[in-house]
Amino acid sequence: MISKKIFSIVFAILVWILGVCFYLLSFYVPILENPDLQSNIVLALAIIPSACLGTYLFYKNSYMKPSVLALTFIIVATILDVLITVPVFVIPNGGSYSGFFGDPMFYTIVVEFYFIVLYFGNHLTKKIEG
Repeated sequence: MISKKIFSIVFAILVWILGVCFYLLSFYVPILENPDLQSNIVLALAIIPSACLGTYLFYKNSYMKPSVLALTFIIVATILDVLITVPVFVIPNGGSYSGFFGDPMFYTIVVEFYFIVLYFGNHLTKKIEG
């Protein structure tokens, strides 16, 4: 059986992939004049079902404290942002690491991500226990 930690990392990667896909797809459907603002809004909305899906799939097959799972998801997403998102998608479009990680919206989405996984994880684990 796969260890819980590796299993949680796999689902964190899945959620990150979904988030990046929604983020990038938002640039192809221009609705707002500011494409960066639009992509952040799309990501902030898309992270809700993505995080719920990753959390649900994890708890369907394994168990970990919801707070630990939420931190795991955030740490993995941040590492993947450092290694892939910024150098592959942000820097070629004129951005930088400091611009990406200095954006208050980044931290807003991190906090949102944490609380979604924590809340939904608590909900699912109470269902399992009860």
